[in-house]
Amino acid sequence: MSEIELSAGVIDYTDTGGDGEVVVLVHGLGFDGSVWDAVVRELRGDFRVVVPVLPIGSHRRPMRPDADLSAQGVAAVLAEFLERLGLHGVTLVQNDAGTAQLLVGVRDERIGRLVLTSCEALENYPPGVQGRTLHAASRIPGGLFLLLQSFRVPFLVRMRSSLGGMAARPIPYALVRRWYRPLLTHRAIRRDLAKFCRSTEKDTYLRAAERLTDFDRPALVAWGAEDRMMPPATGRRLAGLLPRGRYVEIPGAGTLVQLDNPGALCAELRRFIGENPTEAAK
Repeated sequence: MSEIELSAGVIDYTDTGGDGEVVVLVHGLGFDGSVWDAVVRELRGDFRVVVPVLPIGSHRRPMRPDADLSAQGVAAVLAEFLERLGLHGVTLVQNDAGTAQLLVGVRDERIGRLVLTSCEALENYPPGVQGRTLHAASRIPGGLFLLLQSFRVPFLVRMRSSLGGMAARPIPYALVRRWYRPLLTHRAIRRDLAKFCRSTEKDTYLRAAERLTDFDRPALVAWGAEDRMMPPATGRRLAGLLPRGRYVEIPGAGTLVQLDNPGALCAELRRFIGENPTEAAK
């Protein structure tokens, strides 16, 4: 992996390189870039695929103690990352967290196309029982540490109220260990996640939705057809707000569409990019 120093701290990222159009894949809370591995393998032959590891739980390097790690602060980290790498006209693909929405109308000049796959949106924040439980635990002294211990037990991880409720297929426990090792072993990483959770404001994505109506570039909303944490009805409403938005459902997929059905997601991404050339690609 490569690394880059930003205002908030040093973050890791992968970059396949090449001269193809740039696709930036953004993970959600408690995941790292490996959640996108199958999509990277599928797309890297035709696109330059860039995957940053944002400081929301599975990062290996703690951020600076004074870093803003609210949802808006993490969005600012993403915007600075795109700027520092000199990326333009990117196809920005978001999953689980709603981070990319917070750039629209604020720092979206580097986005050529926007793709939102099952993610926090509108009033669904914190999302589902998983999000609400995490938010509540972060506000109780020692609560976040105790909750995280459940990820040491495969049976508890598979429960619908945990990661098991985010995917239609069983998630390999080796991936879970990878994602949660930093939180389970580093106090400073838990501190970063706690800062994010405690800064939650219920209307964050309702306010962001007001700016989506002015986003004049191509947008795709690709939702997991079997998503329980992020209901498809939310995705359809989200697509309706985007002037050039199109809604599709990924069959056999929950929130983690890139794990459940990467082939269908990649096919939709290829179709979307091909049908919507940006100025940078012309």
